[in-house]
Amino acid sequence: MDNSSRTPNRAKSGDGTLIAYEQWGGAGPPVVLVGGALCTGATDAPLAALLAPQFRVFTYDRRGRGASGDTAPYRVEREIEDLAAVLAAAGGSASVHAISSGATLALRAAAAGLPITQLSVYEPPFTTNPASREEPAAYVARLRELVERGRPGDALALFLTETGMSPAAIEGMRRTPMWAEMEAVAHTLPYDHEIMGDGHVPVGQLHSIAQQVLVVGGGASPDWLRDAARVVSECLPRGRHRTLTGQTHEVTPQVLAPLLAEFFAGECRSGD
Repeated sequence: MDNSSRTPNRAKSGDGTLIAYEQWGGAGPPVVLVGGALCTGATDAPLAALLAPQFRVFTYDRRGRGASGDTAPYRVEREIEDLAAVLAAAGGSASVHAISSGATLALRAAAAGLPITQLSVYEPPFTTNPASREEPAAYVARLRELVERGRPGDALALFLTETGMSPAAIEGMRRTPMWAEMEAVAHTLPYDHEIMGDGHVPVGQLHSIAQQVLVVGGGASPDWLRDAARVVSECLPRGRHRTLTGQTHEVTPQVLAPLLAEFFAGECRSGD
């Protein structure tokens, strides 16, 4: 992708916070990409480059990340307003693709009435287990404590441990350039947990979403993520479910992009 077709800019959110975004491509319908935990607009760059020949693609740094501002106190509603500001910059409405906790944010934004024309979400990390959430609640409290005490590296290590990464793997990651990049946005991890709420599938909220929604899961992802994708699609009035064979939560852009292009062009069929 030629960098000359990328336009760096900032949109003003409802509370005055400036949200940094970039436009990829100069023609076609607009598509906004929403990242998950620890992601910035740069994380979505490979996918944006693949979609740019057919769409005007907008990537952005979520609140508190990259070149975007942050205004205390944090509220999920402010992040919904941030997305609304990017949609306004995209022309007033756009299709949206979002991943992980960003997918939950996008679903909440659609339920709140944002002008999203079509929505695609990849593995929103809900639980379908009705059991108590006491242990995750304790984890989130500890995560917030570490952030408030100015220990983002320890918060990051705790988050990675919770995702199943071994101590040896985390220690190895600490010695890579990637660690500093993730640590720089680790203070926003509690934001993603607020977006997730209690972690259960928000059935009533999903029932209120009128847009066509494509819910995608990875065939090699853990069972609980694949189950969540299926349940979310079933709760949506116009939900479609697709599984990408061999993919995990770290989906490959080259595999995902053709499916998104098909869906946003109105050609995607339901089913796996």
